[in-house]
Amino acid sequence: MSLQTKVSEKENANQKVKRIHSNDLESLWRTIRDEVKLRADFEPIMSTFFYATVLNHNSFEGALSFLLASKLDSPVVSSMAIREIIEEAYQADPTIIFAAETDIKAVRERDPACKSFSTPFLFFKGFHAIQGHRIANWLWNNDRHSLAFYFQNQMSEKFGVDIHPAANIGQGIMFDHATGIVVGETTTIEDGVTMLHGVTLGGTGKDRGDRHPK
Repeated sequence: MSLQTKVSEKENANQKVKRIHSNDLESLWRTIRDEVKLRADFEPIMSTFFYATVLNHNSFEGALSFLLASKLDSPVVSSMAIREIIEEAYQADPTIIFAAETDIKAVRERDPACKSFSTPFLFFKGFHAIQGHRIANWLWNNDRHSLAFYFQNQMSEKFGVDIHPAANIGQGIMFDHATGIVVGETTTIEDGVTMLHGVTLGGTGKDRGDRHPK
């Protein structure tokens, strides 16, 4: 199979994913905006934060890229540069943003302390860490390992969650509390998994090959 054929097949698959999920994502985005507008009206002192993270954006992916970039920047890598990387990943692989949609719905459904869809989006570092990992994993799979490790390092420092960029994580994932979660390189976490704080999916002691839990 030629490279051109492979690229064409991937583009067709991405278009199919967009058609399947776009309506659900738009509905979720409207709900989040409505919830955040009510929050801003009720707590005016937080309105600058709510407008910067949600209400000033036209799409779910635009708001999420802004929020993640503001959390993962550093004195040497600006939030603008981080956001450009995130948006590049979303454009290249729309399954990343649709996985985020599924993750938010999973948190809202499974966490009795979560009363809205906007709460995990705005405040839950477990959700933020998973979304950061999805970008790191995309970078890793495109042989951009230095940037992938940068994302891993920033997530470890900012969220207390250390996930190797090569680890495979499905959709509908909830990291509850999240502090102290460690996920090794060859780990696979399939769809619909809930994980609490202080969990280590560590190595078996092998030097190479498949050496982490599934």
